[in-house]
Amino acid sequence: MARIIEGERRIIKMSVDDVISIVQEYQAVTKNSCCYEHTRELLAKANFFIPED
Repeated sequence: MARIIEGERRIIKMSVDDVISIVQEYQAVTKNSCCYEHTRELLAKANFFIPED
């Protein structure tokens, strides 16, 4: 589970499982990308969510 740490800046502490989940989502979103610009467009439209404590 992700944990938001408040301070001067908000920091999100993520578990290994959270990171792996985001990488898997990234790979799924960008697997059909043809170039850098297309990848940026796909990622701009995607929403990535991680559960919070």
